[in-house]
Amino acid sequence: MIDINDTIVAVSTAHGIGGIAVIRVSGNQAIEIVNSAWQGINLVKAKSHTAHLGYIIDKQGNPIDQVVLTIYRNPKSFTGEDIIEIACHGSLWIQRELTNELVRRGCRPARGGEFSQRAFLNGKIDLAEAEGIADLIASSSRAAHRLAISQMRGDFSKKLSDLRQKLLNFVSLLELELDFSEEDVEFADRSQLVQLATTIKNIVDKLADSFSIGTSIKDGIPVAIAGVTNVGKSTLLNKLLHEEKAIVSDIHGTTRDFVEDTIEIKGILFRFIDTAGLRDTTDIVENLGIERAEKKIKDASLLLWVIDPTVEIYPQIDRLRHAQQSLTEEQKLIIVVN
Repeated sequence: MIDINDTIVAVSTAHGIGGIAVIRVSGNQAIEIVNSAWQGINLVKAKSHTAHLGYIIDKQGNPIDQVVLTIYRNPKSFTGEDIIEIACHGSLWIQRELTNELVRRGCRPARGGEFSQRAFLNGKIDLAEAEGIADLIASSSRAAHRLAISQMRGDFSKKLSDLRQKLLNFVSLLELELDFSEEDVEFADRSQLVQLATTIKNIVDKLADSFSIGTSIKDGIPVAIAGVTNVGKSTLLNKLLHEEKAIVSDIHGTTRDFVEDTIEIKGILFRFIDTAGLRDTTDIVENLGIERAEKKIKDASLLLWVIDPTVEIYPQIDRLRHAQQSLTEEQKLIIVVN
């Protein structure tokens, strides 16, 4: 049974060796526990939001590492609890030994996301802001970073709060109308109710539509490179990525599975997918690759259809027409002439 009143500890920086690593401790006993392993100023008397240089020592008094320690007293901290952040040298052994020493002195290893969970439970952030923090950590492009920052600052939460208020107003007016429906009393103009309902629907539609856009920005806008065999799809992928990611050959049906990678263009992350060439074949393995290619075409936000005008053009156009039938209005098609 996990006790949310436990004092927790975890390495907050990415796993690996670096110049500095940060170990975070949060809980009611954070200051006392760290102070018991601290050689320096008395942390119990230290002011909030102050940094101190000293040593973390083991129970025999041997120094483990010289560190810079920062204190954040409740409630003015990320979790709303007492927090101590220890900036130590980035040795994996030091990170592990410092954490183990604090566990031996009374801390519990934190679960994944538990610091954010405590911030939520203590009213420091809401669920949307917590998700924004996770997205900010995972952001891999300027656009994803901008979106995560906006969500972390509470922009999305404000929209939900406004929507909630409009819904409450709408429900209140309806309840009044129903309660006094048999009396000659009108609390709201019917046209105002319709207008309010329309406004709410438009807000909900925009929020729903923003989900797919946000997912594309975070994971990369999917771009399928498609066409018949040997028209230059793999060559195009390699040129875009500036590396030999896909095998290029004159033999038809070389690409039997999709090959993909991401690249950032003007702050937007794109996920380019080289698909198997489309043609009629009796090869079982190649047909599986073609089935996957057709699925990638359906799932792509952008379709780059490669055409080679130096070979017979009509089979390529027929395949293109067939592919267009499965595209939606939201999908974009660009024809690339090799």
